[in-house]
Amino acid sequence: QVQLVESGGGLVQAGGSLRLSCAASGNTFSINTMGWYRQAPGKQRELVAVITSGEDTNYADSVKGRFTISRDNAKNTVYLQMSSLKPEDTAVYYCNTKTDVGLGFHLDSWGQGTQVTVSL
Repeated sequence: QVQLVESGGGLVQAGGSLRLSCAASGNTFSINTMGWYRQAPGKQRELVAVITSGEDTNYADSVKGRFTISRDNAKNTVYLQMSSLKPEDTAVYYCNTKTDVGLGFHLDSWGQGTQVTVSL
């Protein structure tokens, strides 16, 4: 079982920056991929960025060049640096980890979510 605690959300003007953090605890030694998803009102949850244990990254097209994901394995923490924020980035941002449980399967863990609001 992995517990995730997010921080760093808030209200920012368009063009501004925010940094999200997500600290993992519990069964962290088997965590493989860490990532961020977001869900805007009335929309489905979507992938924002993920980073593997080998630090390969993948980003949604809508955030490429503006957002940077990173992880500190010593602290079991994943970060999302968001720059040049746009009103359409407004959403609840969720941290996610995928823990290897063997036989090619993984277990998903989710944080409670942190609100990011970008105003004009």
